[in-house]
Amino acid sequence: MALQAHLNELKTKHETLDNKIQAILKTPAPDNVKLSNLKKRKLFLKEQIQNLS
Repeated sequence: MALQAHLNELKTKHETLDNKIQAILKTPAPDNVKLSNLKKRKLFLKEQIQNLS
């Protein structure tokens, strides 16, 4: 059960990062450094999710 809770937490964080990325992309002059960092964190979470699934 703890594994499922951890997976759910990772998926929630992944979705939150996706929402932040989409919000930044909607701005007239997106901060490319921040955007890049968020995308890297999102990819790291995705890899963790895949490894645990």
